[in-house]
Amino acid sequence: MALAFTFPGQGSQAPGMGRDLAAAFPAAREVFQEVDETLKQKLSRLMFEGPPEELTLTANAQPALMAMSIAVLRVLEKEGGFLLRDRVALVAGHSLGEYAALAAAGTFDLSTTARLLRLRGEAMQKAVPAGEGAMAALLGAELEQAQAICAAAAEDPATGERQVVEVANDNGGGQIVISGHAAAVDRAIEGSKAAGVKRAMKLPVSAPFHCALMAPAADAMAEALAEAEMRTPLVPLVANVSAAKATDPVEIRDLLVRQVTGTVRWRECILAMGAMGCEQFVEIGSGRVLTGLMKRLAPEAKASAIGTPAEIEAFLKSL
Repeated sequence: MALAFTFPGQGSQAPGMGRDLAAAFPAAREVFQEVDETLKQKLSRLMFEGPPEELTLTANAQPALMAMSIAVLRVLEKEGGFLLRDRVALVAGHSLGEYAALAAAGTFDLSTTARLLRLRGEAMQKAVPAGEGAMAALLGAELEQAQAICAAAAEDPATGERQVVEVANDNGGGQIVISGHAAAVDRAIEGSKAAGVKRAMKLPVSAPFHCALMAPAADAMAEALAEAEMRTPLVPLVANVSAAKATDPVEIRDLLVRQVTGTVRWRECILAMGAMGCEQFVEIGSGRVLTGLMKRLAPEAKASAIGTPAEIEAFLKSL
């Protein structure tokens, strides 16, 4: 049974993440310590204790979630002799989780990944002034329907000007996230009611991710990635913006830049991994968001999450 590892994105962070791992395993402590030293910040304390509003800040949440995922992976390696390149067929990550997937597969080292995610978080936060952008979840919507709603909502009826409102995430199972100018997102929410979408709700996010308004952040990442050392991943990545396999570092760099403004095609990524023979999907890190989506996207697949000492032990026993 071919195995895929998936890595969660923003929204999966919670105070207390990693605390039990650090208490139980030296390998996890080493990961958290290296990230703390790289960022010159006690990010691990923020992960273990909160406060939640500080952990949720994009520039903190992104490296924190990656550190949690890599800590779990290092424990699997050290405690269970688990080697990613021998056991895992494909890796994929949701938005920032793509960086964790690439760190797991050896494309970036841990310090480089932490620095890139800190920069990515700061650049995404700065790209749009506070209050000008928004995101919303359309529940019970399909991709084409959401695209049509966005197209209709882009024009400001008062001025005739076109604003940005785009599909940011196609999460599958009827869950679409849209992103753009706040007024255009509001119009799309209204339009979705008229279109018969079950539920449309604003999301508590600090910036409109994965839409054209993130162009300044994409430029910042292009510059940073051009200087970052990258190696061929030990196993192929299934990339957010292409929903296809990638192994060439030059191509991966381009995909990561495009990902800042592009749609996270998560539904298509999971379907592609299934078509490539993956029947078991394990979410590595904090929370169970991707595991929940898996149950709707590929109910026949085996889906589980590993983030605690007990879950690590159960997974290693199951091999």
